[in-house]
Amino acid sequence: MDSHRFNTLTIHGGQHPDPSTGAVMPPIYQTSTYAQSAPGVHQGYEYSRTQNPTRHALERSLASIEGGTHAMAFGSGLAAVDAVLKLLQPGDEVISTSDLYGGTYRLFTKVYAGFGLKFHFSPMQDADAVRAMVTDRTRVLWVETPTNPMLNTIDIEAMARIAAECGALLVVDNTFATPYFQRPLELGAHIVLHSATKYLGGHSDVVLGALVVKDPALAERLYFIQNASGAVCGPMDSFLVLRGIKTLHVRMDRHQSNAQALLGFLQDHPAVEKVYYPGFGGMISFVVRGNDLATASRVASALRVFTLAESLGGVESLVGHPATMTHASIPKEQREAVGVTDGLLRLSVGIEDVRDLQEDLNQALSLL
Repeated sequence: MDSHRFNTLTIHGGQHPDPSTGAVMPPIYQTSTYAQSAPGVHQGYEYSRTQNPTRHALERSLASIEGGTHAMAFGSGLAAVDAVLKLLQPGDEVISTSDLYGGTYRLFTKVYAGFGLKFHFSPMQDADAVRAMVTDRTRVLWVETPTNPMLNTIDIEAMARIAAECGALLVVDNTFATPYFQRPLELGAHIVLHSATKYLGGHSDVVLGALVVKDPALAERLYFIQNASGAVCGPMDSFLVLRGIKTLHVRMDRHQSNAQALLGFLQDHPAVEKVYYPGFGGMISFVVRGNDLATASRVASALRVFTLAESLGGVESLVGHPATMTHASIPKEQREAVGVTDGLLRLSVGIEDVRDLQEDLNQALSLL
């Protein structure tokens, strides 16, 4: 494991100049296959689904910044989720937060439930409620913290204690916090998951997922699944995320400072009923006055610096309407039970001049 401080690891962690040329940035190895000097005799690379030097450079960086020893990069965040679920067998049970990204919920309930896995959903801020759901078939505790989009925080160490008690794997989706703010492996998690499309890539130009672990045996199981299932990312995508990671620390500082500057403005605005912010990071959710779809749509459509779009974590500010966008796959009654109402908007606060962001929000909210 690298011993440098985080801001150095983002740039140098797991990295070294290319041995053949001295290139400081890993080359983009845009190749599907590799020459062998004799059958089975090669330089560590045979076929790019299994091994690719650019992807390996990214995976070394991911392991370094998360404090892990092994990482796997996938074609999307949901491909990474899918790989974890393939560790399980029919009859196994998963306990997950009830405030969950809609794509993960869809994969759980519409795909893997049909293969015999059972999913339980709980507000994981209540450790006793989670412990009460544990059975002798519990194999995974699935945590998002902060949650998407309600931005609730969950005690990872408390979940690690429950996982240890029942012999389950603790999986933590660290997409919103990033390893800049939170390192779940150091708090007892077994697997850290990222949609690297978001803050790790940071520029809204790539789709990629990742897993990071410390246990070599668990890593071998996941490497096997990665290769066997084939949902890997390409070398260009690997290069883009690796480049993004190198500025993660400076970007997260600005995302956070901008979000915190907007927080008081939103809390004091008469057109805003409620604001959700976990105390750190660049994500804010808020409920517009009236808490209805028409009003939320009017505000979101009137924004000019904030772009109405799916996703988050890029340098540009985005606004989303979870009920009709990221969480539309969750039934309405379940969405609303955890706070994902028709009047909720989610902001991914970018790194623009915060005065322009505040003026944009003010002009849109002033229409109400």
